[in-house]
Amino acid sequence: MSPITVVICNYNYERYLAAAIESALAQDYPGTSVLVIDDGSTDGSRAVIERFGTRISTILKENGGQVSAYNRAIEALDTEYAIFLDSDDVLYPRAVSEVMRFFSTGDWAKVQFRLDVMDSAGKLTGAHVPHTEPPADCGRLLLSGWLYPSPPASGNAYRVSALRRIFPVPKAAINRYGADFYAIYGTALLGRVATIPRPLGGYRVHNADKVTVSFSNSEDMSKAPEAFTSRWSILRDIAGTRLQMELPPAFHDFSHEKARFCSGVYRAPLHNRWHWMMWDSRAYLHTIVANPFWSLKKKLGTLVLSSLCLIPYSPLSDFVVRYISNPLARHRVAGR
Repeated sequence: MSPITVVICNYNYERYLAAAIESALAQDYPGTSVLVIDDGSTDGSRAVIERFGTRISTILKENGGQVSAYNRAIEALDTEYAIFLDSDDVLYPRAVSEVMRFFSTGDWAKVQFRLDVMDSAGKLTGAHVPHTEPPADCGRLLLSGWLYPSPPASGNAYRVSALRRIFPVPKAAINRYGADFYAIYGTALLGRVATIPRPLGGYRVHNADKVTVSFSNSEDMSKAPEAFTSRWSILRDIAGTRLQMELPPAFHDFSHEKARFCSGVYRAPLHNRWHWMMWDSRAYLHTIVANPFWSLKKKLGTLVLSSLCLIPYSPLSDFVVRYISNPLARHRVAGR
């Protein structure tokens, strides 16, 4: 039986940390170990960690950001497989067993699985992520600039030998966060990606009670495009120097472009919406029309919805933007 480590990187999530650790310890796969990296928390997180004693391994470090925590964890790992569980998320008891069953079927670099979306109190919202399954050869599409559909950090299990060819990642001030970006896309350059099409964990969204255009806990919607562009540039450098692979200067990703779409048309006057759609929407429309992961039906549906932002009635336009950008909005409409 191949061992696997569930790594929990934590910073000031005292409120949720115990649930994350307990879910990792509750795995029914006997070869599971748990490693907690505390990145200089200033709340009561370290007292929570101490309660688990020798049931877990612990690394306490000075605050350096998520990239720093991933670098330290990957350096310390002594298993060939790992799941990086965010400290506010949880795994279901059979998550590791399902992941390891897939790893045993082939030379996968990464196995990903769906996550149920839950609110800050842990209540399921009925939504899940991601909604699209990528092909196994995601690396081929990455080499042409397409970021493939992936769950957030907690929905990914990795072959550690692949991670070590990507990490350590530079820890510059602009690059303190988003470590999962390098793990998710970097490992796909090194092997095939398997997808388990059912939820094996819970992803906590702290603003789930407010259906806004934002669907992220870590970054403001307006800052996301700049952050992704910076990370792509760093990943491109890593791929070139360590893997001898050439990634294109720019990338294509609907999740990235819809942040620009939201910034351009959400709660904007009619003139501004028309101006954005006529002059600034080229990249956004390209990630819809040329999207290699979407069906024709989904492409047409997204184009029709997007066009509704051009009508004079602003409440409908704003509703459409929320529906496109936030899976929780879609679920609530479906549940009526």
